Amino acid sequence: MDLYWTVLMAGGGEGGTGGGAMLIWFGLIFVLIYLTMIRPQRKKQKEHQKLLGELKKGDKVVTSSGMFGIIFAIDEDRGRVILKISNDTKLEFLKSSIAARVDK
Repeated sequence: MDLYWTVLMAGGGEGGTGGGAMLIWFGLIFVLIYLTMIRPQRKKQKEHQKLLGELKKGDKVVTSSGMFGIIFAIDEDRGRVILKISNDTKLEFLKSSIAARVDK
């Protein structure tokens, strides 16, 4: 009985899969994580960067906090956008806080 456990602990005999199989499993897990989490997040980031690059004065947008407005001015140097909320109300936001463009 002691010889059986010694062989199993050494990685040989029945049930010993070796390091190669373990690397394959880790590889498969990494591929699965990449396909389900990392890749979709990168795609979403690229779409958001494209949206921010295409913004122009007069676009109707919604911020990440849920505030709707029309772009009054864009300050590319400081990365800010001034939104016109109503006739007399203008607010300044970070350009990155624009979540989406609202259809006209």
